[in-house]
Amino acid sequence: MFKRIALASIALLFAFALTTIRTQAQEVYLGDAHVDGGQDHDSIHVGKHDGRFRAIQLRVEGGEVFFEKVVVHFHDGSHEELIVRDRIPSGGSTRAIDLPGDRRVIESVELWYGKARWEHRPKVALFGIR
Repeated sequence: MFKRIALASIALLFAFALTTIRTQAQEVYLGDAHVDGGQDHDSIHVGKHDGRFRAIQLRVEGGEVFFEKVVVHFHDGSHEELIVRDRIPSGGSTRAIDLPGDRRVIESVELWYGKARWEHRPKVALFGIR
């Protein structure tokens, strides 16, 4: 009986470890920007060395941000305008925003957001999902 419990415990730990490693490998930090209340957009330069992605996610710290849209510019010269229309609180994130078509190398991402009067400029971090 002890062997069964030990084997079951080891199997659960192994499964948990694989899930954790897989989740961490899928998300890649690509850069960040501090949004400016005097403007309505910013850009995050990524670069081709970061690889190809199927989706992106925005994470916000330091204040709530209302995102209108994001424009993803790809290394091949194409771009995609993705409507977000979502208010993200400090400490929150967008859903995974799917990028249409095949996985492509992201060159930069334009963030279009509503103007606001922030006490401190919120930080928006960009993550790529493989």
